[in-house]
Amino acid sequence: MDSPKIGRRNFIKGSASAIALISLPNIAVGQTAGPRLEWQQFKTTPQYASYFNAIGSMRANTEATSRSSWQFWINAHVNFCPHDIAYFLAWHRGYLYYFEQTLRTVSGDSSLTLPYWDYYTYPTIPSEFTDPASNNPLYVTRNGTNVYNALDLSPFAPTVLNFQRGTTNAFETKIESAPHNPVHNLIGGVMATMQSPLDPIFFLHHGNIDRLMHAWALPDGKRIPYTANPYSPSTSSPYWAGNLTYAADLMLPRYRTYHPAWISVSYANNNKPTSLPPQTQANPIKLVQAQMAPILNRPPVGEFAPAPGRAIAANRRSLGGVRNVGLADNSVSARISLPAPASRALQDTLSVASSTARQAPAGAPQSVKIVLDNIVVTGVGGRGGYFYNIYLNLPESADSTSSRQQYFLGTLGPFEVSGAAHHGSATLEFPATEILANMQTTDFRQITVSLVRVNGENPPKGQTMRIGEIRVEISTDEPWDRSAPTPRPASACYC
Repeated sequence: MDSPKIGRRNFIKGSASAIALISLPNIAVGQTAGPRLEWQQFKTTPQYASYFNAIGSMRANTEATSRSSWQFWINAHVNFCPHDIAYFLAWHRGYLYYFEQTLRTVSGDSSLTLPYWDYYTYPTIPSEFTDPASNNPLYVTRNGTNVYNALDLSPFAPTVLNFQRGTTNAFETKIESAPHNPVHNLIGGVMATMQSPLDPIFFLHHGNIDRLMHAWALPDGKRIPYTANPYSPSTSSPYWAGNLTYAADLMLPRYRTYHPAWISVSYANNNKPTSLPPQTQANPIKLVQAQMAPILNRPPVGEFAPAPGRAIAANRRSLGGVRNVGLADNSVSARISLPAPASRALQDTLSVASSTARQAPAGAPQSVKIVLDNIVVTGVGGRGGYFYNIYLNLPESADSTSSRQQYFLGTLGPFEVSGAAHHGSATLEFPATEILANMQTTDFRQITVSLVRVNGENPPKGQTMRIGEIRVEISTDEPWDRSAPTPRPASACYC
């Protein structure tokens, strides 16, 4: 059923001649074609047959430039999806919208809506997707089916009010780190790559991520940049200016993704998760502590060659690092020793970042990043079934009053590396300014980066990846958006 991948240039050229410019339907705010249902309910409806047949038809269509082919949507994701950058959530909301329209066209069922998979309730992939029968278009080879260890409640904490990447404590950044990325990694197979839409479970996964974004935003939109209504782009925050692109002539104005109803979408369940599923549903995988649970002891420090501080770019400088960090089926910490001048430079950077002044001194470094450079994934590592939680300066021993979340940088697995390569290099950058600024210390002669292994059902043995360098960087980039959120009129509602 697989079709050949085509590159960005040929995809644009082919799709431009194959499909007409798509315009949004003329819908009123709040009008929908019916709510999207969780899979366990959806499969009991008449629309299940329409969905099943449409997926089969699209996967059998070998014309990659046809919007009715499965490969078209894989190529749209490969060529245009934003990962670890702005508009990750908005782009995927529009992507699901257009894919759902295609399902209706292919099936001939105008009432068909895209289902979602609520893994906070059902952490195992639905059985309809794991039946290897030759006539089952929902099946692909996967490494695992249970994503319990990907689940994290921290994006829904009461303190998470900001939305967009680049602001402090931002929802978009948090939910992409977990559960989004770990779900890809634990399922593995093609889901651990940028061609992840080849797996039909991808669309149910992202349906749930989109639902969770909406549930988080209720009832007042939190601090999502404000826009007045779907017919007045001039009243929107500049954040919503421009379009989201899916093909040369398939675009969506960004502001239309502010609220799902503005693209005729709703969900049967708009509740945020407040607890993890019963632990019995985690079997047969080994449980790990949720990120909001008391911290673990810091993993042992490995012996790694030091990397010197040096200029990385005109506005970026490495203060020091370590080289050739090999990762396998164990957890490990990398200790970076900073000489006195570098330690002082880090302290000065944190002082500038924490200043209440709106304007930093010209040319002064004001942000800190932990950079993982030149990451190579091994053959066995590329299959997925695992990931690593990355922490900064974990204490040596557990502190029952602390949370691992205050040290949490992000996640690392084959999916994150594939996304980095998708943007042009096998390098991952993790903002660290806020974490370091909140630490009760001014002694930064040593920075410890811990990589804590988290396994799924079928974790690989042996080396999974090698990191050419882990380093501490300071930069003149702003540590976060210092501008105030767009004012939301008192009469405005997120509805």
